[in-house]
Amino acid sequence: MDPTILALIPARGGSKGVPRKNILPIAGKPLIAYSILQALASKRITRVVVSTDDQEIAQVAREWGAEVPFIRPDWCAGDASPDIDVFRHALSWFSEQEGYSPELVVHLRPPGPVRRVEHIDEAIELLLSHPEADAIRSVSVARQTPYKMWHVNSAGQLQPVLRIENVPDCQSLPRQQLPIVYWQNGYVDVIRPRAILEKQSMWGTCALPYVHNEELLEVDYPEDIPAVEQALHRMQYGDERTITQGMRHPV
Repeated sequence: MDPTILALIPARGGSKGVPRKNILPIAGKPLIAYSILQALASKRITRVVVSTDDQEIAQVAREWGAEVPFIRPDWCAGDASPDIDVFRHALSWFSEQEGYSPELVVHLRPPGPVRRVEHIDEAIELLLSHPEADAIRSVSVARQTPYKMWHVNSAGQLQPVLRIENVPDCQSLPRQQLPIVYWQNGYVDVIRPRAILEKQSMWGTCALPYVHNEELLEVDYPEDIPAVEQALHRMQYGDERTITQGMRHPV
C-alpha cells in the first residue's frame, strides 16, 4: 500500500507585508492556488489540506481543489505563531476527529509559488528512503558565510558569530577555505509526524538536506510581485517541465 502523505498548506488571513496576499491574484491565479495545484499534481501526495483562520481563504482554497476541514483557531493563527503550533493542531485534529495519521507531512508555503512538482516528489522520495530521518529540509548554499559575521556585545565590542575549533582568526581566511554553510529556503519541507508530536520539533533529531540552488522568489512585499509573475510565466510557457504540468483545473 502506498504511504499516506499529507500536504499541509498554511495560509493565515492576517499577512502584513502584502495584505490578503494568500488570495491576491498573481499571474492570473490566487497566490495560494499555486501551492494547491502543485500538491494535487504530485505523484506521491495523497491528501491536500489548507490550514487557515480565514473564511474567504478557505472558500478560495476549496475552489482550487484543497480540503479545508477545519478553521484554524486563534491561538495558532497570530503574527508570532510558530509553524509547529499550526502542524501540531492539524495533526491532532485529524487524529481526534477522523482517526487519520499520515506517514509524512509536506509543508508547502504559499508565498513561494515558483516551485516545480518534481522537486516536491524528490524531497518526498528522499525521506521515504531514509526511515531513520525525521525530516527533509530544503536548503541552498548560503551566499554569505556566517564565519565572517560579527555581533556587538554589551561592551560595544565586535565578537565573531561563529568560531572554528583550533583555527584562530578563521574570519580572516579566504571564503573557499571555510566550511560550506546552507540556508533553509522554505522551498519544500517534508516531516514525519513523530518529529512534531513526540519530539516537539519541525525537524526532529535527524534532518537530511534537499539541496536546491535555483533562484528563490517569494511574495513578501508588493515590489516582489513582478519578478514572481515573470518567473511563473517563464516556467509555464518557457520550459516543458512546467509547474502547471498535470495540474487539475479549479473544481
